[in-house]
Amino acid sequence: MSAGFRLAGVMGWPVAHSRSPLIHNFWIREHRLQAAYGLFPVRPEALPDAVRGLRALGIAGCNVTIPHKVPIMSMLDVIDEPARRIGAVNTVAVGADGSLRGYNFDGHGYVQSLRDARADWRGDAGPATVLGAGGAARAVVLSLLDAGTPRIRLLNRTRARAEELAAAFGERVEVHDWSERHEALAGVALLVNTTNQGMHGHPALDLRLDRLPPTALVSDVVYVPLETALLAAARARGNPTVDGLGMLLNQALPAFELWFGVRPTIGAELRAALVASF
Repeated sequence: MSAGFRLAGVMGWPVAHSRSPLIHNFWIREHRLQAAYGLFPVRPEALPDAVRGLRALGIAGCNVTIPHKVPIMSMLDVIDEPARRIGAVNTVAVGADGSLRGYNFDGHGYVQSLRDARADWRGDAGPATVLGAGGAARAVVLSLLDAGTPRIRLLNRTRARAEELAAAFGERVEVHDWSERHEALAGVALLVNTTNQGMHGHPALDLRLDRLPPTALVSDVVYVPLETALLAAARARGNPTVDGLGMLLNQALPAFELWFGVRPTIGAELRAALVASF
């Protein structure tokens, strides 16, 4: 690789479905950079070798996706505070000295997607209900707490996972049984689905919205399909909605800047290209 050429990619297993190459290569072309972004399919047992390879090959860095977001943390030299608090890494940057630095921009991407959709969005507007307790939920919950959300009602099909997440983030996060999900929408300013229910190939989210205030913002981190059954139902009753594409795009911005030294923008052409790829 020449000194002027920069290479990055997304590391996961499987990884062929990722839209990250479309996003980053769009920006690379837009800014006329000598760079490329590709797919790094890495089996779990090969992760240590792959991480060492980032440094050895002079790669600028990578995004990290399932199932590597947590195990990669023990293989890095430095982990930033949001990633440490979330307990997962979604971006690695290789320093000029060869150091491997881990970041997590998912929470930033989520909150920015809300602000992009509604410029007047405020975290302190009222309580939020978050469905799910996986990695995406951890990033969403942390970002909402940091934005001033006074109370978060957390529900997961396996209650123990929700209790584990709540214990990590303090008393503003309260756990409810999955059977209480319909009632847990009463009086909230925000509803967030971070589960895979509603994703292509998965069953739709079983959730009644009759207790949800008509002004509540409804968001789904799923972006395939772009409009999930949850968002369609919310829109039909007049609730404002935010799809998962904004989170995907906004978490990519700081990563691109880390690797390539340029801060890109999210334009209509890029979003249209992503929508056309589904």
